[in-house]
Amino acid sequence: MERTICFRLLHTLEEEGFLRRAERRKYSSNIRILTGKRFRIGYASQGHDSFSSAVGQGLRWAATELQVDLIEFDNQYSAKAALRNAEMLLTQRVDLVIEFQVYERIGAKLSNLFREASIPLIAIEIPHPGAAFFGVDNHKVGLMAGRALMRAAQREWNGECDEVILLDLEIAGSVPHLRLSSAQSVLSKGLTGKYVTTHLESRGEFVRAFEITRRHLQFSPKRRTLLTGVNDFAVLGALRAFEEAGRSNVCVAIGLGATPEARRELRLPKTRLAGSVGFFPEHYGKSVLALALDILHQKSVPAAIYAPVQLITRQNVDQFYPKDIFEHHDIRSGG
Repeated sequence: MERTICFRLLHTLEEEGFLRRAERRKYSSNIRILTGKRFRIGYASQGHDSFSSAVGQGLRWAATELQVDLIEFDNQYSAKAALRNAEMLLTQRVDLVIEFQVYERIGAKLSNLFREASIPLIAIEIPHPGAAFFGVDNHKVGLMAGRALMRAAQREWNGECDEVILLDLEIAGSVPHLRLSSAQSVLSKGLTGKYVTTHLESRGEFVRAFEITRRHLQFSPKRRTLLTGVNDFAVLGALRAFEEAGRSNVCVAIGLGATPEARRELRLPKTRLAGSVGFFPEHYGKSVLALALDILHQKSVPAAIYAPVQLITRQNVDQFYPKDIFEHHDIRSGG
């Protein structure tokens, strides 16, 4: 063909969206040729909190990019809903299930349902028997939180404190509890002087953590307190209780998750949240679906894949989440 004809063809294909100009004389195709089966993957989300929403949005984007049909159900932070959704997923004839639910006691039952139907299972954050696991290394996360609390204690009180409060999530079982036990082990080796350790069952919920911490403070003297919990929601709820009691100046906390709520808190000038270990749930989707496709293509996969984590502080929050700055500005300006 003549060069001018080729140019006109390329120009037309670019205008119609079939091609995109990659460089000055180079083009890339926007056409994705599908080969093989289009998979149907079921996803049962934990609930509607910001962490779960970030995971879900990431999965939707990845499903669109990877040409996968994503069948979604909401577990509503409920064991009954999770079991009901599992039955519904079986009727949907999905090829694989991604389960994100917090109740350890029903994990084996869910795994058995899918195993009997020969449907592979991926468990997010909370391990399920026989399922591939995707989430954070809870031991590593706990060590990071403990070290951050230790640095805060050294900065605020020369390495001493009077109380350590740990906000637990008993329904999730022993693996997420590693976050707290690992943090506790760091503090037990590093803190000087005597202190008491208080475990509060927060269920990982903001309101419950606020109420149970408020009740605890009503019957305890004013103490220099280090605080952490299974997630940001519990930690932020406890911090609000310290504020209400007028004890913010004797409390320092580290969160887990670096959720939008924690990042907003970190930007406040007088916050007592010293940091939050970031899990980056917005990036889970692509990795989880890549794992799912490897399983469906019968490739060898590890039993557990751990997401990268990073301590997010007031000093680096804008580096890792620069878009938050614009969102915060829009809220304040009414935009």
